[in-house]
Amino acid sequence: MADDRKWALITGATGGLGQAFGMALARRGYNLVLTARKADALEELAAELSRHGGEVVVEVADLAEQDACLGLKQALDARGLVIETLVANAGFGVQGRFVSRQRDAELGMVDVNVRALTDLSYLFAKDMAERGGGHILLVASTAAYQPIPGYAVYAASKAYVLAFGHALHRELARRKVVVTVTCPGPTETPFWERAGHRLNRMASAVLMTPEAVAETSLDALYAGRASVVPGLANRLITLSTRLFPRRLLALGASYFMSNAK
Repeated sequence: MADDRKWALITGATGGLGQAFGMALARRGYNLVLTARKADALEELAAELSRHGGEVVVEVADLAEQDACLGLKQALDARGLVIETLVANAGFGVQGRFVSRQRDAELGMVDVNVRALTDLSYLFAKDMAERGGGHILLVASTAAYQPIPGYAVYAASKAYVLAFGHALHRELARRKVVVTVTCPGPTETPFWERAGHRLNRMASAVLMTPEAVAETSLDALYAGRASVVPGLANRLITLSTRLFPRRLLALGASYFMSNAK
């Protein structure tokens, strides 16, 4: 019955990975709350996902704004919606040397990738802990495992997500709230175009589909794992980061993530 369905909230829902999470959760029988900045794109996606039989609610929000997460939580509370699964997918990256980029772009990454994700986690994990159960998926990146010249702030922000998520996984376990961090590698999404990045052959060789990333990530979440790196090649790359000093990791990452010629 539709009334028995649990609710899942997906941030950054209109991006390639956000859409894939929406499809995967709809197939799992969830009602969905979709949030992003663009109302038209959200409504279009909602119409598509509603074909799976569940309810789909749209909430427009720009998580870069200071009180957007609190406003989103209050809006859902006003609707009487209890979120069982939070997918904190919203985030972005900007490629370029740190001092050559616009200040607002660099700080914007911190606002969305770190501050908003932390605020969302607090607001919804608190409710889940009081109820005695829930699931939170934090979307990081393989960038979390090494410094990346050209993506200095982005990689650092994802390192925060990885450490933060592992700590929450431990803290909330006794309250039966599962927190899982997923660390995708290069994925076929609009991320690269928005970042102004043309992938070279090395990075293109390990590209995954957003559908594969979403399924692997949700499988790990509902299996109760602390973290997951989707894709064998990506797992091998992240394992190798334990073997080398950071200066060499930064050098290697600069080649791997360089623009295609």
